[in-house]
Amino acid sequence: MTGTTTDTTPHTTTDDTFRRRIRTLLGDLVLPHADDWEERGHLDPAVWRTLAEEGLLGLAHHGEGFLESAILLEELGRTGYAGVRASVGVHAYMATSYLDLFGTPEQRATYLEPARRGARLAALAITEAEAGSDLSRLGTRARPAADGGLLVSGEKLYVANGSQASFFVTLVKTREGAAPARGLTGVSLLLIDADAPGVHRTEQKMLGWRSADVCRVVFEDVAVPEDRILGRRDQALIHLIKGLDFERLVAGLLAVGGVAHCLELLEAHVRRRRIKDTPLYAHQVVRHQLAELTADHELVAQYGRHAARLHSRGKLDSRTATVLKLKATELAVRAAHVCLQFHGAQGCLDESTAARLYRDSAAGTIAAGASELLRDLI
Repeated sequence: MTGTTTDTTPHTTTDDTFRRRIRTLLGDLVLPHADDWEERGHLDPAVWRTLAEEGLLGLAHHGEGFLESAILLEELGRTGYAGVRASVGVHAYMATSYLDLFGTPEQRATYLEPARRGARLAALAITEAEAGSDLSRLGTRARPAADGGLLVSGEKLYVANGSQASFFVTLVKTREGAAPARGLTGVSLLLIDADAPGVHRTEQKMLGWRSADVCRVVFEDVAVPEDRILGRRDQALIHLIKGLDFERLVAGLLAVGGVAHCLELLEAHVRRRRIKDTPLYAHQVVRHQLAELTADHELVAQYGRHAARLHSRGKLDSRTATVLKLKATELAVRAAHVCLQFHGAQGCLDESTAARLYRDSAAGTIAAGASELLRDLI
């Protein structure tokens, strides 16, 4: 099995310098505004150009350059705002990676390059009411149009960046007749412009990820030119397998950073909070829970960096990506629960940071593959 031998390549001083730079940039760019974005439901549109100017939207999806992306993803998680990290992660990595991998030169010029400049915002439209973990039940259809293109009809749910996106990387059925028992066949990935006639978007209010701009997107006979098919027509399953491994790697690295933020908050709180003049940290039961979470985070973080190195060499396998996503996101839930518990009633207030971390952690175990599905895959 690829990836079973631990990669012991050490990090470098250059990595540390880059990490400090990214942490400072995100601290200046995200933290002063993130609460407003949570309230508004999406990032300020101007922030995408700023992210691009700082070089944060053009980092590599593949090859050795991905190691810088891995640092960015961890640091995005470390901001503590899962909605922000989901929005940026979907735009800069999950949606645009399909263009990077399978786009034609014209598609890359029209969609990928403007996305990297912050001029066009990307979204990924895959999930449906009856097609989440089981994509063989896909309901969105594309039928031939009179001009030789396609007419797309259907409904997508839980689309991050939904209301602000300029285009959707969309999974649709383009060939009828395959029996559901045969799995996901006859499907294609299409690039659909958000301002095309027949595209309708409605906000979906989520438990967490409140700044991720999650929407329901309906396509009503949307005209899509033939040259907007990404990769091979009717063969999107091949592309999805590669794309989902990458999504799970990205989701795992984001969660690793999120756990780091949660543990920093938790440790500061138990040292500051006093009961009968004794800090919570003085109690062994508290210290041991913190120690257990810290040890598990260190293991998952190292595994995440191992997975990132494998990906940078073109050797990431599905099992490694799946294990990382499963363990990192479930650790985030566990850490958020302990953080909420130790904050007591204060942590249950809707406006508290502990409550936000708790709300946000739940979606991580569902997006890009629910934990139950990932266990089956493993």
